[in-house]
Amino acid sequence: MNTVITIGRQFGSGGREIGEKIAAHFGIKCYDKELLTRAAKESGFCEEMLANHDERPTNSFLYNLVMDTYSFGYNASSFVDMPISQKVFLAQFDTIKKIAQEGPCVIVGRCADYALSDFKNSIHLFIYSEEEARIERIAEKYKINNNKARDMIIKKDKQRQSYYNYYSSKKWGRADSYDLCINSHVLGVDGTVKLVCQYIQDFEDRTV
Repeated sequence: MNTVITIGRQFGSGGREIGEKIAAHFGIKCYDKELLTRAAKESGFCEEMLANHDERPTNSFLYNLVMDTYSFGYNASSFVDMPISQKVFLAQFDTIKKIAQEGPCVIVGRCADYALSDFKNSIHLFIYSEEEARIERIAEKYKINNNKARDMIIKKDKQRQSYYNYYSSKKWGRADSYDLCINSHVLGVDGTVKLVCQYIQDFEDRTV
């Protein structure tokens, strides 16, 4: 097993659970909130600060500035002058690349597919689902009514979409931004896991 799998997901689609089950199937690590803990440890930021800016867009950040930073490096003074949201993004970006270099794993969200766009042994997935199925899932998980669940889904998806579109050169949830997009409602979580695991295995066999 040599593949790093990234998973973008609609809120309530079961993307995290699917990622965890894929990781368990292959005996590899799954990073979701765990990525924040790792990024905090390596960057010196407190985990709470990273969590407060996690997958949230900022209006003061320019995509080209980020990519120039990574293309040409950044000096101490330019880093100090950056807004905290930019520093948080760079910390996560660095951590994602380091994790991928360590070996196969699953990384959920946080523009991981974009951070690893030039990483050869990687597969980038997007998990979505029917609105009513997502509402039911979120209402049950958080013990809230359907209206509140719908509002929560709209808010979270807007945050994720804005964050992804802002920091990457691609569009969140659009098919050509990923290798494979799957409606988890069609096969259910376990069926989706089975399908993705076969896809990954076929990819592994082709790259051997």
